[in-house]
Amino acid sequence: MFSEPPVNHMDSTDLNKEDPSLESLAAVMREVAQAEILPAFGLVQARAKADGSLLTEVDLAVQQRLIKALERLTPGIAVLGEEMPESEQLRLLERASADDAHAGEASAFWALDPLDGTSNFACGFPAFAISLALFRKGQAELGIIYDPVRDECFSARLGQGAWLNGDPLQCRRDCQRLADAMALIDFKRIPPERVPGLIRTGAFRSQRNLGSVALDWCWLASGRAQIYLHGAQRLWDYAAGRLIAAEAGVITRMLPPGLAEPSAGLTLAPRLAMAAAHPALFDQWWEHVGLPWRE
Repeated sequence: MFSEPPVNHMDSTDLNKEDPSLESLAAVMREVAQAEILPAFGLVQARAKADGSLLTEVDLAVQQRLIKALERLTPGIAVLGEEMPESEQLRLLERASADDAHAGEASAFWALDPLDGTSNFACGFPAFAISLALFRKGQAELGIIYDPVRDECFSARLGQGAWLNGDPLQCRRDCQRLADAMALIDFKRIPPERVPGLIRTGAFRSQRNLGSVALDWCWLASGRAQIYLHGAQRLWDYAAGRLIAAEAGVITRMLPPGLAEPSAGLTLAPRLAMAAAHPALFDQWWEHVGLPWRE
């Protein structure tokens, strides 16, 4: 059973309410997954959205139920869900940025991906998750990802650590050579001309693609892979997972396409993600990938 380690709650003046416990969030996510996700696994029809990604009625049902639950747990804190209209998402980010500009005010919102890995879910491939992160003043401060197939709940609090089902989570640091690393790479979002160089002989030991960004980050955090590359992640994709990985000791970097340096501020624009489980390994991976990729 998930049990959250003791933590000191943040000053309630920041949110006008204490953060909900990770245990309470995990319980809600498990309940929703058991009611909406698992009974429909591999049985629902999916349709393509404007960006080409898939959507099912389960995505919408999970988002609706979790928004209602979060309104109850943290009244007054808005939810930015993947399946909301983009205009509504942009208004929420603009409001949060405006709040950030006033030193005496605290901005906070939830970033929710109700079903990360919808394509997997729809075709019966067992790799998908619910992803949820709490942002304050432009930074993710709490993240929780629930994998209903494995009943694994990954979580983190900024500066306090990461956990898997309540047990401390630390990435493995025993792999320090690129040739020994297990890689998670999403080739679909990488320029085709860059792929041959990435997969040349001796580049890494082996490669996988889970089809779920949230689980990619969590599996890095838990030592199931050592290096990572994904060409285009959105805010709800990486919000919780990157925090969990970083709190577990993974070296991470999020970059605007075509640039070698991060940009400040929150955005809905896609970001390239790179990561490695050891600083020396990250340096080798960075050199091998050869960023920035210019168009």
